[in-house]
Amino acid sequence: MADAPISFIPLGAIVQSLVVKGINIVQGFATQEEYEKYNSPYFGVTVGRVANRIKGARLDSLNGKEYTLAANNGPNHLHGGEVGWSKRVWDGPKPVGIREVPGIENFEGGESVAFTLTSEDGDEGYPGTVEVTVVYTTGIQKVEGKEVIILAMDYEAKLIDGADETVINMTNHSYFNLSGQDTIDGTNITLPTNKYLAVDEGLIPTGKIEPFPGVNADEAVLMGAKEPNIDHCFVLNTDPSSVPLDTRSEPLNLNLRAHHAGAGVNLDVLSTEPTFQVYTGSGIDVPEVNGKAARGSRAGFCCEPARYVNAANVPEWKNMVLLKKGDTYGARIVYKAWAD
Repeated sequence: MADAPISFIPLGAIVQSLVVKGINIVQGFATQEEYEKYNSPYFGVTVGRVANRIKGARLDSLNGKEYTLAANNGPNHLHGGEVGWSKRVWDGPKPVGIREVPGIENFEGGESVAFTLTSEDGDEGYPGTVEVTVVYTTGIQKVEGKEVIILAMDYEAKLIDGADETVINMTNHSYFNLSGQDTIDGTNITLPTNKYLAVDEGLIPTGKIEPFPGVNADEAVLMGAKEPNIDHCFVLNTDPSSVPLDTRSEPLNLNLRAHHAGAGVNLDVLSTEPTFQVYTGSGIDVPEVNGKAARGSRAGFCCEPARYVNAANVPEWKNMVLLKKGDTYGARIVYKAWAD
């Protein structure tokens, strides 16, 4: 149910609700049918095979040849294509028992459910049949007398048939609004780094890692109703050769911290991933749906932990997304939310 403290739906293995102080801090809809009709912003979805953009909508070299993908973002490929994993109906949720969340101390609960999907050879142009699983784990962390809501997500993918290699880069695409107001105005966002992948006009990385203008590491940036406008990939691990295909054995690092003083709501996004895309939601354009007010520009912001953008086509970065038979892709993302 959308009004449950934490809920999911099979379409896109979507995170439908994450409620703090009576506020559902993730953008979404009441029913799967509404997501099918109106979810052009990708509210809450699991993104795959490859999150973010692939230059020229092609894979330059896999299995010794080139593959053409859907060009659904100008000349580029975005978020897995026209019908990526975010628009597929997954099998689940299926209970998978009680689990710990590595890196989260004083954790209570651990109820977990799994969603699974088989992505066929040729799906959206990608080679190889892939079996993928998302496990959501929920619970409470006690921190200095406060109860912090934990939502962890573990991703796993294996190549089982149809090709010797493919590429994977998954994430969750929740849009956060900590106040329940029309925009993210009044939200302070703090990042642990200001290093980002410099991009061209099509938001494809140029190969350079530079300081992002107007952002300093560990200093809060106040979001206004219109500015600052961010849609960029920030880098925690600047050594791409050191990024494993399965990052779940890596430390769980802070990606983004957010606080809305008026609402008294806090959010941390953590992950084992080397980068995270921050998007301040300028392109949101959702009409009124069954009495819920229309949602426009900056109705929410995203933090999408993942691998380097367009890594599949950059030889020095490719190792972090290249999935071969017998190997396992893995990643972990954790949302922590609490009241002041």
